[in-house]
Amino acid sequence: MSVSANAPTTVRTERAHAKVNLVLRILAREANGYHGIETLFQKLALHDVVHVSVGSGPRRLSCSGPTMPSGGLGPVERNLAWRAAEAYGAAAAWDASWQITIEKHIPVGGGLGGGSADAAAVLRALEALCPTPVGLPRLLEIAGRLGADVPFLVTEHSRAWAWGRGDRMLPLPALPPMALSLVVFRSGVNTGAAYGEFARVREARGESVGAYGYVASAFKDWSALVTIAGNDFEQVVPGMHDGVRSVLPLVRDHAHRLREQGHAAIGMMSGSGATCFVLHPPAVELALEVPAGARVVRTETA
Repeated sequence: MSVSANAPTTVRTERAHAKVNLVLRILAREANGYHGIETLFQKLALHDVVHVSVGSGPRRLSCSGPTMPSGGLGPVERNLAWRAAEAYGAAAAWDASWQITIEKHIPVGGGLGGGSADAAAVLRALEALCPTPVGLPRLLEIAGRLGADVPFLVTEHSRAWAWGRGDRMLPLPALPPMALSLVVFRSGVNTGAAYGEFARVREARGESVGAYGYVASAFKDWSALVTIAGNDFEQVVPGMHDGVRSVLPLVRDHAHRLREQGHAAIGMMSGSGATCFVLHPPAVELALEVPAGARVVRTETA
């Protein structure tokens, strides 16, 4: 279906929430080269703002905001938000003209899912604007082809256990808000390179891999989550990123000291990096001294 030149422009604004992975286990590499994962997603209050309009005029994507890299984000056709809009149009057989504007507040390339969140927000916006919406199951299918974080970020859930390529999910009840002190860097970590290095190290060690087993009570509250939190990428990313190598021990130490004081606290890296963080009770004042080239961003769970 096409939008006529005389049709009124329709606009939709969506919040694109960042995420952290409180658990991230890398499973076997599939025949096509992709790795399966097991992960616990947690959305954050930190978010980009995505505006989508449908009407006349050429298709357009523009990005601005305080976390935009000085060199930009590269060709728009390779941007995940652009690809999401094209994929949605193809799935809905909707030849619309759309314009997308993204206000960037999530640090770019830091394992916080900013690009995936923007793509998910575009999918939600187009689903709301489309005269023939495709429905949530198809929307999740489209999201799954775009990246492992996108299906979760399409949903309204604040946290979920996901596996496969992130497209199989078990939504979990929201927990009371916790604060996060994120340590972000000027440069991130290439996700493909991190997976490649992890596969190389695993092969060199001769390690076998299988799914982990978790009891349901491990997800019930923050104190229980402390016992299972972990990220397989922490085995290789410190060797790929100087900032992670220096900051990861720092956030682990802060979390350890908070736990000794009786608080639920987690110190780890999110996704394939490079962002490291301490999750802690909101009432706790946390003073993080970080090296040059890093900065601290305060937020909380969504």
